[in-house]
Amino acid sequence: MGKRIAAKITGVAGYVPPRLVTNLDLEKIVDTNDEWIRTRTGIRERHYADPGVAASHLGAAAALKLLAAKRVSPEEIEMIVVATVTPDMLFPATACLIQDRIGAKKAWGFDLSAACSGFPFALTVGAQFVASGAHKKVLVIGSDIMTSILDFTDRATCVLFGDGAGAVLIEPAPDGEGILDFAHDIDGSGGCNLYMPGGGSLHPPTHETVEKRMHYVHQEGQQVFKYAVRRMSELACHILERNGFSSRDLSLVVPHQANLRIIRAMQERLAIDDSKVIVNIDHYGNTTAGTIPLGLEEAVAQNRLHKGDLVLMIAVGAGYTTGAVLMRWAY
Repeated sequence: MGKRIAAKITGVAGYVPPRLVTNLDLEKIVDTNDEWIRTRTGIRERHYADPGVAASHLGAAAALKLLAAKRVSPEEIEMIVVATVTPDMLFPATACLIQDRIGAKKAWGFDLSAACSGFPFALTVGAQFVASGAHKKVLVIGSDIMTSILDFTDRATCVLFGDGAGAVLIEPAPDGEGILDFAHDIDGSGGCNLYMPGGGSLHPPTHETVEKRMHYVHQEGQQVFKYAVRRMSELACHILERNGFSSRDLSLVVPHQANLRIIRAMQERLAIDDSKVIVNIDHYGNTTAGTIPLGLEEAVAQNRLHKGDLVLMIAVGAGYTTGAVLMRWAY
């Protein structure tokens, strides 16, 4: 892309369901243990939604929390973009359900599916509508109920994920502030390494697909790990160099929280100190589209973000998808 976008994040809020599930809790239902999970993933605990709680509920809770903090009326919102791979249902879109739930009567919107890169992709889409002058207030939400598609007989995957959501408000910005650039790509050749085979038009739900456990996450962990480390590092370098920066110029990196070892490997390649990287996988796990906005909320709460800071958000997800957004923090 290369040009600066006249759009900025003016508020952020996150929401996780109250039920806390620790590694010790998982030991009781899965053939695993706390030490194995911590050393391989960095995760200690995560939050699970109760039955009947869906992605729209978490997304709406994050959105309402954000609007209340910003003292913005839901009727001021003009557009809602929801990143999710666990929608309440195939249709209507989760964005429609959230729009109705929060009372954003004048907004239109849609869902975006890019797995763990969903939030950077959705943020970029929302920013374009602000940058074009079409809208002045856009909500971008990342929300996933990953526990709804976890196979609790697969100890390699079920320990990784939690449920959660985050929302940001995007508004116009003076040139040079806010979102500076984005760099996204996809590589469909890696789709077979992280996917849910059942439930779509290729394998619609049948007794056979259920019996074969095709409606759960399937992952080739080592392949995903290698790809994530390489592409996150490559894309981070690419977007920084394209904008005349190096990793030394970064004030904060907010990476997708898939695995602590992935984050640390990227850090090492970019020579970034721990103090400049948000890590909250230990108490949230991988919330898919929720990880980056939850990280932003935590950075604000910890006073780790200041106006003018150069911030990089970056993720790799199923698809494969890779997304990076570079911005000047605007408040």
